[in-house]
Amino acid sequence: MADRKKPPTGLLGILMVLGPSLIWCGEYIGSGEVIIATRTGAVLGPAVLWAILVGIFLKYWIGLCGARYTVATGEGMIDCFSRVPGPKNWLVWVVFLGQIASGICAVGALALAAATFLGALLPLGDQTSLIWGTAVTAFALLVAWTGRFGVLKHVMTLFVAVIIVGVLYVAVQTLPAIREIVIGLFGFRVPEIPAWVTAADPAVKTPWDEILPLLGWAAGGFASQVWYSYWVLGAGYGMAGERKWGQRADEQRLSKLSADEAKEVKGWLRVVGWDATVALVIGTVVTGAFLLAGSGVLGPQKLVPKGPAVATELSRIFADRWSRAGGWLFIAAGAAAMVSTQLGQLAGWPRLLADCFRNVCRPFAAIQPKWQFRIFLCLFVLTNLAILAAFPKERPVYLVKLGAICDGLVLVPLQAIAVAYGLFFTQRKLLSAEAWPLLRPRWYHAVGLILAFGVFAYFCVFQVPQVLAQMFGG
Repeated sequence: MADRKKPPTGLLGILMVLGPSLIWCGEYIGSGEVIIATRTGAVLGPAVLWAILVGIFLKYWIGLCGARYTVATGEGMIDCFSRVPGPKNWLVWVVFLGQIASGICAVGALALAAATFLGALLPLGDQTSLIWGTAVTAFALLVAWTGRFGVLKHVMTLFVAVIIVGVLYVAVQTLPAIREIVIGLFGFRVPEIPAWVTAADPAVKTPWDEILPLLGWAAGGFASQVWYSYWVLGAGYGMAGERKWGQRADEQRLSKLSADEAKEVKGWLRVVGWDATVALVIGTVVTGAFLLAGSGVLGPQKLVPKGPAVATELSRIFADRWSRAGGWLFIAAGAAAMVSTQLGQLAGWPRLLADCFRNVCRPFAAIQPKWQFRIFLCLFVLTNLAILAAFPKERPVYLVKLGAICDGLVLVPLQAIAVAYGLFFTQRKLLSAEAWPLLRPRWYHAVGLILAFGVFAYFCVFQVPQVLAQMFGG
């Protein structure tokens, strides 16, 4: 009890302790926004703003409810999944196998995208992508291994802020009519692919080729919602203040939680509600701005960012307003966004897989959490190097889109249902009779999770298979 912090009082106090949401945003504002949202805006225009709104709003409920579970119990989302009924750890095995594939693809996509942007700044011959990708991977390994982000992280955050502010400015300057924005947000239209897009990029066959990746990496994918529970653990909200990453809930402690202690934890539930909502607002505004900037600048120029020139093609957004210097600034800031996101991924994905393997392999659980993390960190370093060496440098957008679909859509419906079970059933079993009435979730949490399950299940069943078949077939 002594290790747990007191909850803040008043709005100002709550605002002063917000933090996990900012880490969450810093992790997912990368290739999904800079490349996918901007490209989708150029191809389909503001008519598909609804995809951003739907993707972020529904994932908000998954992240928020998973974080509420962590605040109330002190354990992360993967340990919550291990308590789902059925064959022992069946869901953890599904997540482990699915996320190994998704993680390898997504982390490799970020390394290739970062190398493409850095190569546009400083070309190094025929092996530019391999050299820069290896450098980015080595740098991310060093930072993740030591856990020392330091000054470099702050510098990259500044560059990310530059690209966000610049894109917001461009989006406002090229803003379409309010009626178009309203229809784009709430009309749920699926526009036809313009003929000029098909001519510029024959790989685009249907609008879902662009919409699904946007849905997948808006607010991050499956892994980002898991990582949010880690950032809440690190912040020490509620019962998380008594636990660390790599530890299951203290069931005996929770079964004896008093009403007074539960009231303190409830104060932290309000904090995490505010925190997740900050991520919702930032993510929606920033991703929407990238889409509108792509629509307002690249669309009229009939430019579809793709291939090894994707960085310079995207830089037209700034160059159109601030000449060639602005274009170079976009590339530099975009490279920082990619590297920053790579750091976030290599801080999160090894933890997710280590959590899974700790639950399904008893001997692995005996290893120190620090080394559990480092073992899987080395796995991603090796797969990054393999992707950089073997994957065609001409197709960075392809790999980014594939990573977005695999991580952002395939397991998300299952995640929504598993979080709902943890929040409404597991948490009730763990908490004392005095604590449960104070910490139980509300009806709207159930509605949000059910909506997330239904909508993402529709996309997984009816749209994802044909898009993936087309991508692999092509």
